Amino acid sequence: MHTHIRPLEHADWPEVAELEAEARTALADQRGGAALLAEVPAVRNWSGVPHVWVSTIDDVVVGYLQLVIRDRTAEVRQVFVDPGARELGFGDGMLAAAMDAARAANCSVFEGTALPGDRETKNLYERAGITARKIIVSKPL
Repeated sequence: MHTHIRPLEHADWPEVAELEAEARTALADQRGGAALLAEVPAVRNWSGVPHVWVSTIDDVVVGYLQLVIRDRTAEVRQVFVDPGARELGFGDGMLAAAMDAARAANCSVFEGTALPGDRETKNLYERAGITARKIIVSKPL
């Protein structure tokens, strides 16, 4: 088994689009998922989307991370690893690549989002030393 983390390539777009659809379906049932899905629209065309890394097993894309850099803030917009490929270090590796890119872009802040109860994502960020700075609570009226 050959594993790799690398920048998104043109040939990866269909696989990443499928993974994104899977990720969005999984978010829909989570607490806070509907609000997050409304805030982060699906990427319809991965062409020209900067700062995206993929994880592969034997050249099959099994995960992706999208980083958005604005001003001096780097934000993980999306991160997803296929459930069958979790616990292999892909999330950690893609996050490390994103942090390197943020440092190279002279960012002063690195941010990400984890939904309430999403322990896997919280653990991913905490392993990288990224901790909560605020919790937003909400109620529809």
